[in-house]
Amino acid sequence: MIKQKKILFVAHHRLDRSPGQRYRFEQYFSYLNENGISCELANIISEKDDQILYNSYNYLKKGFIAINAYRKRYLNYKSVKDYDLIVLYREAVLTRSIIFEKLFSSSGVPIVFDFDDAIWIKDVSNSNKLLSFLKNEKKIEKILPLCSHVTCGNEYLKEYASKFNSNVTIIPSTVDTELYVPIHLNGTSSQVKIGWVGSHTTIKHFQKIINVYKRLKDKYNENISFRVIGDDNYRNDELGIVGEKWDNNKEVELFNSFDIGVMPLPKDQWTEGKCGMKGLLYMSTGKPAVVSAVGANNTIIDHAENGFLCSGEDQWFDTLSLLIENPKLRRKIGEKGRLTIEEKYSTISQRDKYLQLYLSLINN
Repeated sequence: MIKQKKILFVAHHRLDRSPGQRYRFEQYFSYLNENGISCELANIISEKDDQILYNSYNYLKKGFIAINAYRKRYLNYKSVKDYDLIVLYREAVLTRSIIFEKLFSSSGVPIVFDFDDAIWIKDVSNSNKLLSFLKNEKKIEKILPLCSHVTCGNEYLKEYASKFNSNVTIIPSTVDTELYVPIHLNGTSSQVKIGWVGSHTTIKHFQKIINVYKRLKDKYNENISFRVIGDDNYRNDELGIVGEKWDNNKEVELFNSFDIGVMPLPKDQWTEGKCGMKGLLYMSTGKPAVVSAVGANNTIIDHAENGFLCSGEDQWFDTLSLLIENPKLRRKIGEKGRLTIEEKYSTISQRDKYLQLYLSLINN
């Protein structure tokens, strides 16, 4: 009987908590297991820790969480020889230290480093600004050379990683197309719903083209409406928007609840590293995605074929007007977007690439 191989996935969050973890590797666990690879997630942040780290200013409690994270990572290191491969997502601990990356590397077990953002750019939440000195966004430069291979979500990230490691493979973030499907929601309203999904930290991106939304509202009045999902504190009385809370149990329904999905972004180093996940999810449910012409969006979208790329307020206004007035075009673009996801950005389309890469490193 062939012994099952084992991979330790080192990441911050528990299973099904972090969208990044899910779209990068968690949704491949069952397929890898079916092919003789056992997957174990080694997280350091519990559900209780979440509330303290991201919604509290109690720095003493945050200190205890950091100490406990070091304890957990030390236990991971002590058992590392039980595994055939380590997949490290972003970093081992939340602080400046790379001690555990060094220890993992010294064990002789091959390491795959995976990332999906420009994490060498400083990005700290408001509730953790006073602790920003504990983080070192440049530590990735020291981690990358310790790894056997690097996987990342787009060409921009690959270009950066290649400065420190010659073994880099692009594997896009993907959608589980067996879960995310177009569905017809009951309702007879002819009102066109323009939707955005994000969080309180990215609502500023939705706001980036607020003047476009106002122009559209002046033009179409009650024939259109806007939905903001993910930041339930957001309000805009002029546009009639009351932000809605994200619900994991209704995620597919939420993405299916509007007719057009928007993804405005500024153009900077951080957004150049984004992997276009929001647009991919819109497309997976058959909704036309209208996105900023930034970063990976330019690779994912073939303008006016499977979605739309926009660069200025007038282009945003004209594109959204075109889609509002043309339901057949919305359907056509949505169908082509869905096909693009199935062919290039679905879990099924990329799973063998992960499997073969992991096996090659395990058997090397």
